[in-house]
Amino acid sequence: MSDMNKTTDASDAADTLDFETSGGSGVSGWVATALTLALIAWMGSGYIFPAEEAAAPEARDAGRRAATVAVRASVAEEVTQFFVAEGQALPDRETMIRAETSGEIESLSVQKGQIVDAGVEIARIDAAERSAQLTQANAEIERATREVENAQSLLERGVATQDRVTDARAALATAQAQLATVEQGLDNTVIRAPFPGLLDDLTIDPGEYVQAGTEVGRIIDTDPLTIEVQVPQQAVSGIRADQSAMVSFITGETREGTVTYVSGSADAQTRTFRAEVQVANPDGAIPSGVSAQIRVPVGEATAHFISPAVLALGTDGILGVKTLEEDNTVGFTPVEIVRAQTDGIWVSGLDDQATIITIGQGFVSAGEQVDPRDEAAIAQVNLAAPVSPSVAEEVQ
Repeated sequence: MSDMNKTTDASDAADTLDFETSGGSGVSGWVATALTLALIAWMGSGYIFPAEEAAAPEARDAGRRAATVAVRASVAEEVTQFFVAEGQALPDRETMIRAETSGEIESLSVQKGQIVDAGVEIARIDAAERSAQLTQANAEIERATREVENAQSLLERGVATQDRVTDARAALATAQAQLATVEQGLDNTVIRAPFPGLLDDLTIDPGEYVQAGTEVGRIIDTDPLTIEVQVPQQAVSGIRADQSAMVSFITGETREGTVTYVSGSADAQTRTFRAEVQVANPDGAIPSGVSAQIRVPVGEATAHFISPAVLALGTDGILGVKTLEEDNTVGFTPVEIVRAQTDGIWVSGLDDQATIITIGQGFVSAGEQVDPRDEAAIAQVNLAAPVSPSVAEEVQ
């Protein structure tokens, strides 16, 4: 048994590896050394074999192809400038209708929503009590009249004094005043329209008792209509009375009106001036209270008609238009919007004759060389987006 153990221990000792003395133990060192030398040689190669210098910016720009853009020749025209403001249509007159005496509503003569003339009966209050008072007042007048005649006759015969005649005449005057009051009260039992217009509201019914001063309806006069607008202080110098104005209502109606009033002082809060435009409305087709837009001509200007899509912003945030210069470079001209329409806008600031970049302006900058193409040629192939050089080749 002991001999077998000795044999096993000898075999294990022979199989144990020694990294310092075993064959191939130096290979890893050689590999690391080789990699280090290769890295040093690669880093130093730049000094021995320098790379070619990058092409100058001018050389790169010379090799770059100019962007293709669509252009259109534009000629300035005289265009009317308008002051435009939003307002509200107001009736020429409106008032509440009130009962002028107390009593029970006997009858109604018109209906709510009906157009009435001035003085037309709207409703009637029961006048039985006033009729009785009228009979009594007339009887008192007759009695007072006879009393004056008797006193005068007695005075002439020397039986009565002047004081009796004076008292009789005072009683007659009182009776006459009472009669006038009763007659006025009787007339007040008829509720009438104060002016011609639309009976916009009526809040009473037959049999209803009303007190004197009670509001029983509302009447408005919509001919003419008054459009009230606010004018900014920078535009008020161009607005004056008697100017013509075009008024467009939200209902779709468009009518011509006249400026009738411009305030002489600005509102303390908004710094705007109140102005009024009157519009004839004899048929009552335009209701009161609807929104309206007024357009008042305030002068002439020389401007170009362009699409809003042509507008661009400069580097400083100024609104402008990109144009084609004589050397086929891009120019940028600040503009101001003179007038806006549904199909385009009028702008000022350009020369009387200008070549405007209409397609591709978003891809080029001021001073950049471009390859211009007529807008009509581009439109023939229905290009709706900015033109790139590749697309321009297709157009050719």
